Amino acid sequence: MGSRPEFPDIDFSGSPPISEQPPVVIPPTPSYRLRREPLWRYIVLFALTILTTTQAGGMHYISFTSGFSDNIPRIPLTSLFIHGLWYSLSILAILGCHELGHYFACRYYSVDASRPYFLPVPLPFTGTLGAFIRIRQPFPGKRALFDIGIAGPIAGFLVAVPLLLIGMQMSTVVKIPADFRGDLIELGEPLLFKAAEWLTFGNIADGYSVNMHPMAFAAWFGMLATALNLFPIGQLDGGHISYAVLGRRSTAVTMVMIPCLIGLSFVSTSWIVWTVLTVGMLLVFGPRHPRVFDEDAPLDSSRLWLAAFAVLMFVLCFTPAPIQPAAIIGRH
Repeated sequence: MGSRPEFPDIDFSGSPPISEQPPVVIPPTPSYRLRREPLWRYIVLFALTILTTTQAGGMHYISFTSGFSDNIPRIPLTSLFIHGLWYSLSILAILGCHELGHYFACRYYSVDASRPYFLPVPLPFTGTLGAFIRIRQPFPGKRALFDIGIAGPIAGFLVAVPLLLIGMQMSTVVKIPADFRGDLIELGEPLLFKAAEWLTFGNIADGYSVNMHPMAFAAWFGMLATALNLFPIGQLDGGHISYAVLGRRSTAVTMVMIPCLIGLSFVSTSWIVWTVLTVGMLLVFGPRHPRVFDEDAPLDSSRLWLAAFAVLMFVLCFTPAPIQPAAIIGRH
């Protein structure tokens, strides 16, 4: 945890000349030294994540080619693997650039951090729980904290937007059969997703729906991950940004956001897991953000504008009901 350096009190009345007074010593920022780490753990996790996300991408491609039909097409395994890469490479690009944004910002400020760890999960929906880096030392100051915190969301967002536009161009609009009996879930559409959908297809008639290409789904998942990380809570990316802007007042923001998360869990059960994880994080690390020595120093105007852009990213990527069963079959 960062701490405020202690400066000696200087009494100028009857004191010796300034040249004879002991100098004020400010603790130096420790120099960055890249640790010698075995690369195999990163390579193995990344390779496993490619496999699990490609498997998930293959399932998305089967769903895309079936087009809300009960007739599941037979696709050769090799073709399924190749088409599964549409999703796999897209989501890994978004998550990877997010974490590399944090990593290179840490390198810039000589903060010791690990390379990105990817988390493979053999789930047919996502194939991964995301990625993260380990920051092994305190932040050297408020500006470094802000820049490291915001670099990840911006990097991931800048990759997700073009992938969303390309993926939407590769998607189609299909009519949902009235007798469709397959599993149908409804994905909450963030404002950015709705804008890309409207730019591509215009107004979609009732009874029709966008048949999402795997790349479009990867962009949707990337936007959801961006919104989750930008919640202004604790030590999430949004929590870092909130603390850098508001200082100790960011704790009040954290305490307000917890009941908001709990309320969202009543809107959609898909929030329950994230709410439990977030509350667990606060129970372990506490609601207060670790202090930096220049906590009271204001941020410059350019960083305040970037903080406003972070709020905009959150608004564009957030949806109150990310995943839920479709209430009415045949309705867009």
